[in-house]
Amino acid sequence: MFYRENGQYKTSYRADQQIFPIRQDRWTIAILLAVAFVAVPLLADEYLLRAILIPFLILSLAALGLNVLVGYCGQISLGAGAFMAVGAYAAYNFFVRVEGMPMLVAVLLGGLLATGVGVVFGVPSLRIKGLYLAVATLAAQFFVDWAFLRIGWFTNHSPSGSVSVAGLSVFGLPVATPQEKYLFCLALVTVFALLVKNLVRGHIGREWMAIRDMDVAAAVIGIRPVYAKLTAFAVSSFIIGVAGALWAFIYLGSWEPAAFNINRSFDLLFMIIIGGLGSVMGSFFGAAFIVLLPIVLDQLLPAMGSLLGIPINTATVSHIVFMIFGSLIVFFLIVEPHGLARLWSIGKEKLRLWPFPH
Repeated sequence: MFYRENGQYKTSYRADQQIFPIRQDRWTIAILLAVAFVAVPLLADEYLLRAILIPFLILSLAALGLNVLVGYCGQISLGAGAFMAVGAYAAYNFFVRVEGMPMLVAVLLGGLLATGVGVVFGVPSLRIKGLYLAVATLAAQFFVDWAFLRIGWFTNHSPSGSVSVAGLSVFGLPVATPQEKYLFCLALVTVFALLVKNLVRGHIGREWMAIRDMDVAAAVIGIRPVYAKLTAFAVSSFIIGVAGALWAFIYLGSWEPAAFNINRSFDLLFMIIIGGLGSVMGSFFGAAFIVLLPIVLDQLLPAMGSLLGIPINTATVSHIVFMIFGSLIVFFLIVEPHGLARLWSIGKEKLRLWPFPH
């Protein structure tokens, strides 16, 4: 009843090509952004900001970048953790070696260097695809892990391999409190989400999706596979590199190469599988699922065990979380391959047609 397009007429091409053509969608997004930018910093406590909201935003950004490559262009990648590490350490070196370097500029430069590394490791996608491409991108993970562990220059010759940053600010405004860090991450995530949404609606996004659906047919109709695949790697690596810099600077503050190991790459891949491949909204759904599920299970499982008289320790909880992750991935691949985003879109369609049957 409340989700209708009746009476919403489009009188120009500009109106017909809006990101959110339905008025209710525009209102919903505006309300969500208002709540996120105004209400959350005022009402959320430090634990909620540090442990849940900030990692959720940064992982959403990284999942968004990976979704550009895997979901929209169809190029399998297991090197997302490596590109996050490149963005983090590149931003760190710009920040500490260039006097007066603004943090925002360092973060974006870290993303640019991650772009270069992503394009280099994306070159094999011109000749191989599928499982073989996944193995090629996995090589990036191992190479980056080795480089940051063994080459002391990247860590400013730190004896322990651990580096840290302090005194963060943006345009002269400090980024120190959880509220300030949250707002900084939220602003960047909002900008990049709008950027990706517009890219996938434009000609370059259509080229990515044509390559994903059938690369031979795309080449026949005039799409250049080299350009499409390498631009997908470039855009994806840039966004993931920025997310890696934010993960290091904002969330961790002090980190070592193990913070961006192979598990991070798998986590990001699980996010877009559960959230929905080829969906901007699915990146946020998947990140929320991955961040919230361990916290909920850590609280729920011991409580259930005490009610049943079965003691459940922390190690058992962690094993159960891994088992549930694996089960859910198999479930979504079988029942709904397009993930939570598809379920969301089905719910919206039913609202548009309610009370009539679909």
